[in-house]
Amino acid sequence: DVVPEKGFVVVDLAPGASAPAHHHAGFVFAYVLSGTVRSSLNKGEAKDFHTGQSWVEPLGTEHTLTANPSRTEPASLLAVFVAPTGANLTTYNK
Repeated sequence: DVVPEKGFVVVDLAPGASAPAHHHAGFVFAYVLSGTVRSSLNKGEAKDFHTGQSWVEPLGTEHTLTANPSRTEPASLLAVFVAPTGANLTTYNK
């Protein structure tokens, strides 16, 4: 659910689900609320983040992988954006 006026989104990933490559309008702080989220930035090495772990995405970062590696457990993450008011927070790559 995106709440643009508050600058955050909760991303729920079903088992085995992934999101397309994308970038954001500003700085992002990502925090894993539950499960495991596999993430790769700028086509770098993929890393698994577990409940309570976090990462940051500076302005201009391409988020090339966002996935739930579990085949049985859902995952959820909170993304907090620091971006200009009214900015399109997420743009998916073509």
